[in-house]
Amino acid sequence: MDTGYTLLRAFLAGEIDSRGFHHADHVRAGFELLRHHSFPDAAAQYCAALKALCARAGNPEAYHETMTLAFLSLLAERSASYTHGDFAGFAAANPDLLDKSVLARWYSPERLASPLARRTFLLPEAPR
Repeated sequence: MDTGYTLLRAFLAGEIDSRGFHHADHVRAGFELLRHHSFPDAAAQYCAALKALCARAGNPEAYHETMTLAFLSLLAERSASYTHGDFAGFAAANPDLLDKSVLARWYSPERLASPLARRTFLLPEAPR
C-alpha cells in the first residue's frame, strides 16, 4: 500500500506519535489529504487531526491555527497545478515547503507569535 495513504490514514485515525511526526510528515499528510478532498473538507480534517495529536501529546496549546491553515493553503495552491502525482516529486518541485520558515514571506514573527494567530486564522500582512 502507498506509504502516503498509510501515513494519512494513521494521522486521521489518531495513531501517530507526535515525537516521530516531523514537519515533512505534516506536509505529506496535507498533500495526501488534498489529493482526496476539497480544501474546506481537507482543512477541517487536518485541523481536527492536528489538534488531537497535540492533545494526545499533552500539549494542546502547541496547535497553531494560522500556521496550520497558511501551510495547508500553500500546499493546496501548489498541488493544484502539480501533475506528477506522488509526494516525492511534489517535494522535489517545492523544497521551500519543507522549510518551516517559509511563512516568514507573508507573516512577521510577531504576528505569528501572537495569541490571536494561535487560536484563529490571520490573513497575511498587507505589503508595506
